[in-house]
Amino acid sequence: MASGPQIGSAAPDFTLPGGVLSGETFERADYRLSSARGRSVVLAFYPGDNTSVCTKQLCSYSSGMEAFEGLDADVWGISPQGVDSHESFARSFGLRMPLLADEGRETARAYGVSAPGIGVRRAVFLIGPDGVLRWKHVALLGATFQSLTTLTDRLSGIKDA
Repeated sequence: MASGPQIGSAAPDFTLPGGVLSGETFERADYRLSSARGRSVVLAFYPGDNTSVCTKQLCSYSSGMEAFEGLDADVWGISPQGVDSHESFARSFGLRMPLLADEGRETARAYGVSAPGIGVRRAVFLIGPDGVLRWKHVALLGATFQSLTTLTDRLSGIKDA
């Protein structure tokens, strides 16, 4: 199994199509990690739109967007489904973070979270404003996810460093 980037190393750059719900509009765009420099980025890889654990995880992060904003952090959800699926998912649950489509799973492979059979492991990577990976958690089984509190605690450590 690929281990992906190590803590303290540069996070692999990528550009993925995605979109974010803004009021009634789903604004589609390409998201490039390197263009987020200057802010921390939470990359939340998840196996699938409209699945129970993924829905709970992303609703939790979406409801905490103000906490992430207060720490100068963006949250991006990444899964193998296409942008149309992401739009439907975001609209169904009022998700407020960009959802990115990694349909070929190249980005998941670069981060070491592509898994045969299940597609993508549930994983969270915290990337500092300098583009360096500061913390990661990769689930072996996807039944649990890192809580909003855990992530905001880790992020406040990055911001204060």
